[in-house]
Amino acid sequence: MIPIDDSPIVRDGKSLILAMDHGLEHGPVDFEEVPEKLDPSTVFETATHDAVTAMAVQKGIAEGYYPSYEDDVNLLAKLNGTSNMWMGEPDSAINCSVDYAVELGADAVGFTVYSGSNHEVEMYEEFREVQEQARDYDLPVVMWSYPRGQGLKNDTKPSTISYATRIGLELGADIAKVKYPGSTEAMEHACRAAGDMKVVMSGGSKTSDYEFLSTVEAAVNAGCKGLAVGRNVWQREDPTRILDALERVIYEEETADAALEA
Repeated sequence: MIPIDDSPIVRDGKSLILAMDHGLEHGPVDFEEVPEKLDPSTVFETATHDAVTAMAVQKGIAEGYYPSYEDDVNLLAKLNGTSNMWMGEPDSAINCSVDYAVELGADAVGFTVYSGSNHEVEMYEEFREVQEQARDYDLPVVMWSYPRGQGLKNDTKPSTISYATRIGLELGADIAKVKYPGSTEAMEHACRAAGDMKVVMSGGSKTSDYEFLSTVEAAVNAGCKGLAVGRNVWQREDPTRILDALERVIYEEETADAALEA
């Protein structure tokens, strides 16, 4: 197993994953304000920015577009995902195998786990198979650790987010992507609960430049090792500007104010 810090998806101990699995998970609605981004190549161009350590996409996008960018972008193949039309308890179909991800040239694989769902047991078993197969190929495994289900009233409660990071550690993820629990103190506890596993913050819905960068700054100060973000980058008119600022906040640990001024 290659140490995670030596993998292509990590830079100076941190990661900035640009995600574009939204077309499956949310549908075309996420592209209404930026219709040009319906063309995945526009987001792959954004992913060539030095701050981006990997781009997370589903199998079909990887097949059709990654070959043109394999020299400039590290591929994180998302192995499962379900449409927003699914109305049952949270679950996620497996759409790609680890073997096929390797054929596509993946540098890492990603897998969503909905702890708390009625389908939790099956999802844990599916993650186990993915994690062990990925070890055979020295591929890092990123868990989208999203507690969700009919028994959960608040999926960003501090104790829930700490549980989410711990689940990633316990099940063998190299990186866990979690939502921000609302405060630096809560994020600090979630990072401590993760032991030596890296935690990255989920970017979430688009907000103002300052609000977004301030939250990223707080997460980094709390011990997060980066960010997995989609809409807060590629929904912007100038994605390069926000990536320049993120590079300063994440890797150089500058403040949001300083990054925006620069």
